[in-house]
Amino acid sequence: MKPLFILKNPFGFLSCHIKCNFPTRMLRILNQYTTNLIYGITRSRWLVAAFLIGFILFLLPSPEGLTVDGYRTIIIIIVALILIITEPIPLPGIALLIIILQVYFGIADANHVAHSFMNDAVFFIMGSLMLAVAIVQQGWDARIALGIIRLTGNSTLKISIGFIVISAVMSSFIGEHTVAAMMLPIGMTLIRYTSDDKTKVKNLAALLLFSIAYGSLIGSIGTPSGGGRNAIMMVYWKEFGLAPISYGKWMLMVYPLVLLQLPLLTWILWKSFVPEYLMLDSGIRKLKVQVARSGMIQPQQYFAVFLFFLVFLGWIFYSETVGLGIIALTGVVMYLVTGLAKWEEMSKHVNWGVVILFGATISLGTMVNETGAAQWIAGQVLNFAGEFVSSIPVFTDLIIVLMTTTLANILSSSATVAVLAPITLNLPGDSIHIGLITAIASAFGYFTAVAAPACTIIYASGMIKAKDFLKAGWKVGATSILMVLIYANIFWKLFG
Repeated sequence: MKPLFILKNPFGFLSCHIKCNFPTRMLRILNQYTTNLIYGITRSRWLVAAFLIGFILFLLPSPEGLTVDGYRTIIIIIVALILIITEPIPLPGIALLIIILQVYFGIADANHVAHSFMNDAVFFIMGSLMLAVAIVQQGWDARIALGIIRLTGNSTLKISIGFIVISAVMSSFIGEHTVAAMMLPIGMTLIRYTSDDKTKVKNLAALLLFSIAYGSLIGSIGTPSGGGRNAIMMVYWKEFGLAPISYGKWMLMVYPLVLLQLPLLTWILWKSFVPEYLMLDSGIRKLKVQVARSGMIQPQQYFAVFLFFLVFLGWIFYSETVGLGIIALTGVVMYLVTGLAKWEEMSKHVNWGVVILFGATISLGTMVNETGAAQWIAGQVLNFAGEFVSSIPVFTDLIIVLMTTTLANILSSSATVAVLAPITLNLPGDSIHIGLITAIASAFGYFTAVAAPACTIIYASGMIKAKDFLKAGWKVGATSILMVLIYANIFWKLFG
């Protein structure tokens, strides 16, 4: 019996199919790869633009009077600012880029960069975030939030005003970083109880958290103890042979400016981030239920408050001798030793990427100072101003404010005053007036997540994007700049 058919070359069809379709498949794969590549480049156009600008600047010779290291440091600043504002990659990635570029550009060796990276300011940010976790673990965030609500009511606007006023008043005496660390878990509690979906409370989160950060920054100019920048200026006045103004006179001259800015800050934030919920009834009900379910305050909760109070006293009385960061970490150790906090919870909820970012920017700020880049920038701006500086007092104030604000958003506020004060105090005019202008403008760190510790702390919540700082920051910054110019040249003249 013959077979029905004879299969000759059984793999012939498959071979022909592969040969016939191979070019088509390869073309399709190449097409897909090209499409993905173009999409990736388009999506990361700011990343490509930043690197391209940095590369072009690197090929150019350094300007006259500026060292090569100083010029390369400025290149890193330009690239970093573009990336921080546009955020084509996560901010911790930008922080790592800042660190490695300092070494690859030959500005400093790895050990020196590491030394400048880890300092007391980084310890403070790390310790503050850990303390905030400890407060949440003991349930105090909910109780404090409920206490504020009882004063403000359920209106989102009134709650925002309450956050701004409380943050401003407290930061006038204990520093904006301390207040931001204390208020963050309170704001997060209200947001969390309003909705578990972050996308549904995006504007609400921005409104409340910026109320804390910007309120703290504005309030920090109110007294000499409001920030390290104010204390540095008091020291410079003495070194220049001037009698520093008293604590009371500083408050009398500056605190009206604080109070004038608060209503405008409220209006700007409300218009910039219209909240999804005008009344927080639902969130507050959940908050009340949560507090009721937790029952009476337990002894260990009182003890947790006592430990935080000790840390608070340490910040006030021993920060200059021991350091804010060491005191914060001491508090963390006390919570761990007493069992009031668990390391697993701390390590889980602390945003370590923010710690890296803050350390990297401080390291960059150190190099700006060490390489002479900051002094060169300040000198160029003052030389450009020319005769206007000596002939028009308001123009002098404008130059100081713009220069100080710019550097304060690159360096820390204290580093900005340390670098610029010797320059600005040598300008024509009243040194007390100029010194106060410099100290006040150094607090205008509204523009980036790393401009001030208060901004870095609220960014660590994970509910604020880098672009949000620019969205509201330029409005608050422009308002503060205009107000300080008008205030200083009208009220201070009347004050005499």
